[in-house]
Amino acid sequence: MWYFNGQIIKTPKAMVISDVTHPKGIFRDSATLTSLGIKAYREVTPDSRYYWNGAYSVDTSGSEVVGTYASTPRDVATLKASMLEKARSAVASRLEAIDWYWSRAAKGGTAVPSNIATYATTLYSEHETIKTAINAISDLAGVIAYENKPHTETRKTATYNEDGTFKEYSGTYTVAREIDMCTHFTANPTDEVDPAFVSLVAD
Repeated sequence: MWYFNGQIIKTPKAMVISDVTHPKGIFRDSATLTSLGIKAYREVTPDSRYYWNGAYSVDTSGSEVVGTYASTPRDVATLKASMLEKARSAVASRLEAIDWYWSRAAKGGTAVPSNIATYATTLYSEHETIKTAINAISDLAGVIAYENKPHTETRKTATYNEDGTFKEYSGTYTVAREIDMCTHFTANPTDEVDPAFVSLVAD
């Protein structure tokens, strides 16, 4: 985007400046834009998950014009309610995926495998822990921290043959991640194992 004389220009278009009509092709020529006083424009908005857009201000002093919306915090109680619902939905979907084991057993079929029973118990326990943590949050900073908790993931480095097929794993590397703890539950023991995964540790 560009900025000229109080106007935000979102897409190239013909411009009339000092009674001269310039074709939209000028937006491909930085030198021409500079000579005409047309500057690049960038807009800064707050994270909409946690803030409403507040008052708008514009800084035209530099080579790039920056429009900024002030941050108006969202209501913490409302955010916490959404977090609790998100956690409830996440655990419900995981439990629903394994309910058939109990249905089968109730009809005289194979008993629920011990690893699945343990997994269900773990999910209930983790959900309670998550609810307690959310209810203990007292401010917006706490909401943001819980939904964006820094972690470090370690993965194996894959090497490949000349034809592009997998050869072997050699060494490891790390990836910085931010995890929403509202939906961070133990994995289903029947899920496919990621052979490159080594560990995921909270920072």
